[in-house]
Amino acid sequence: MRVTPDRCSRPSQLVNDPIHGHIELHHLLVRIIDTPQFQRLRYIKHHNHFEHSIGVAHLAGQLVRALSERQPGLDISERDKLCVEIAGLCHDLGHGPFSHMFDGMFIPKMRPGLNWKHEKASVDMFDHMVEVNGLKGVMEQYGLKLPEDLDFIKEQIAGPLEPPSSLSQDQWKYKGRPESKSFLYDIVANKTNGIDVDKWDYFARDCHHLGIQNNFDYKRFLKLARVCDVDGKMHICTRDKEAHNLYDMFHTRHRLHQKAYQHRVVHIIQRMISEAFEKADKFIQISGSDGQMFTLSTAIDDMEAYTKLTDHVFHEILNSTEQNLAEARMILEKIESRKHYRLVFEKRRPPSTVTKVNNHRLTLRGGRFREIRMDYGMKEENPINRMRFYSKDDPDRAITITKDQVSAILPERFSETVIRVYCKNTDEKSMSRARKFFKDYNPTTNKKKNWYSSHCGDIVYTRSHTHTHTHTYHMGLLPACILIIFILPDLLPPSWRLWSMLPPCPPTPLRPPAWIMETSCCKVPSQFSPPYSPNLNCPLLFILHHPMLQPPRR
Repeated sequence: MRVTPDRCSRPSQLVNDPIHGHIELHHLLVRIIDTPQFQRLRYIKHHNHFEHSIGVAHLAGQLVRALSERQPGLDISERDKLCVEIAGLCHDLGHGPFSHMFDGMFIPKMRPGLNWKHEKASVDMFDHMVEVNGLKGVMEQYGLKLPEDLDFIKEQIAGPLEPPSSLSQDQWKYKGRPESKSFLYDIVANKTNGIDVDKWDYFARDCHHLGIQNNFDYKRFLKLARVCDVDGKMHICTRDKEAHNLYDMFHTRHRLHQKAYQHRVVHIIQRMISEAFEKADKFIQISGSDGQMFTLSTAIDDMEAYTKLTDHVFHEILNSTEQNLAEARMILEKIESRKHYRLVFEKRRPPSTVTKVNNHRLTLRGGRFREIRMDYGMKEENPINRMRFYSKDDPDRAITITKDQVSAILPERFSETVIRVYCKNTDEKSMSRARKFFKDYNPTTNKKKNWYSSHCGDIVYTRSHTHTHTHTYHMGLLPACILIIFILPDLLPPSWRLWSMLPPCPPTPLRPPAWIMETSCCKVPSQFSPPYSPNLNCPLLFILHHPMLQPPRR
């Protein structure tokens, strides 16, 4: 995508976008686009974040203008419109290399105590961009009021800037705009029901490039969007007859996750890249503010360093000749030659077959067990239940529409659980053994020769659950999650009966070998029981002690 300078003295410039065609951008947006912090998005892939961000700014402007024209009484100012467009343009500034792999796999593994998301980084990068490029004066020239409008832009990206604990439940949480303009926060990143222009653009863009049919018509939504009072707050609503169109939207989201974002091979490649970054972390040095040096995992602490961190690090490692990057380089070479980990087991199950579990990432010595949701965006909840509609006869009154009022053949459930097991050792002998082992395994009943419940300690829960050394989790309602479980080489011994020879309760809890540190859900005691260590080449330890596969505590 190329920004075309307009020699006329108009307040906008023309951009030719492959999805939306010719669109006009305000000069202030073009000034932001021409900064190094925004140009960095050219080199961050998931979809093309550079094009996507411009598309979101365009759709955000279309929606806020449609509301202003349809309902002049909303008092939407030109400042409001410009701030909404800037928020749409800058909402993805904080993505790291390979997007969600970076903040969903790599950072949690390397910095497990840090609650860091790309939305926070987007706000930090926005502040950095405004400061180092002298944009405050430019913004004021175009009529923005600082710092009020800066707060408004950042709140649209990441939510309230004040911590929730400092505000009462009924207190208005935003500083940028008053409660009478709460609907403006529904446009770029809708925290209420997930219906926002960010999704509209990446649905259209990713479906176009993947060759998947996009059944959601956002242009129709633009024509019918209207602001109504919902329990004392103003929110964007749509016509009652549009409910089916919104179900199509969330179905499109689910199909994109199923066929692309969480495709089994996509997730394998993401995991391998994350492992390579983990091994290369301390050997990659990035210069930041005041000459300080940062690694891959610490660059997020300094926006000058983070500006330099893009997908290029993949090829920096791949093409390196340094010995300390050999392990990381070997992983990336496997990706390039398509010698990636292989799927040996996959089962789908409805979440109703499991009881509730604490739904969070499970930690072991800095490691993380990756949980991925496959749902309509609101866990097991139907997101349309949070949407409000209006009727033709009474356009100012917000109403709810139940699923049964829309159609009798809509989904009964809005989430699913998929259990997948991948094998790192891809020789045919190991793969054959792994597939044979899982051939008759049923994750709903947890039945496979009772191998999940025969032993105790930190690796496997006992029947009585007396030897767990951390929180005991019940079988879990992990609404729409995929459990990515890896088997390392040499995990497939000739005999599966090795475990049955162990006593039911060893005197000292077993300590998992080093290779399961990254995905175990239990803390490991410092002591190690030698009698059980050398002979425990047990396959699939990762799956053994995951709470979804444990019987509920009696």
